Amino acid sequence: MNYPSKLIENAVNEISRLPGIGKKSALRLALHLLKRDSEQTRNLADSLIALREQTCYCRKCHNISDSGICSICASSRRDASVICVVTDTRDVLAIENTSQYNGLYHVLGGIISPMEGVGPSDLNIDSLIQRVVSAPEDEPVKEVILALSATMEGDTTAFYLQKKLKATHVKISTIARGIPVGGDLEYTDEVTLGRSIVGRLVYE
Repeated sequence: MNYPSKLIENAVNEISRLPGIGKKSALRLALHLLKRDSEQTRNLADSLIALREQTCYCRKCHNISDSGICSICASSRRDASVICVVTDTRDVLAIENTSQYNGLYHVLGGIISPMEGVGPSDLNIDSLIQRVVSAPEDEPVKEVILALSATMEGDTTAFYLQKKLKATHVKISTIARGIPVGGDLEYTDEVTLGRSIVGRLVYE
């Protein structure tokens, strides 16, 4: 593709690095940014820089946060006796949008996938076990919900976590399979996901 400007070409190349955006879409976005007010474009650039440089991860649950402890973990309105284990922040957002869950979360940062070289030690599993066993006596963790995608990797991860958590004698459940097998949590509609949370199954 021939560009009328080297600056346009550079912008298109960088924008097209984003997932799901090809060269044509990147060009449309770049041309749109040129038409916007310079202050709006500057605000966008500043917000992206702040996102990259100032965003951190919660020390408790590993969710994306603006500070050391995320707003969910810091809230006294959440039920600290229940921890919902998810793959990443997108799953937290998906479950929060159902308005069917009021407990805490634990973000693994991925799932066990031998094909991709991801093992248990690469995930936030040890910190999950530590959260369960070191919970205050007056606020013990009573249930861990495994809200992982219905894939082979998700099932492998759930099975591994079930074995690791068995010695803690905490109730272990999984979300009901209203989610299609092979489907990712983030693409599941809110009604189906909400029903899956409410109708979760207990591991015997």
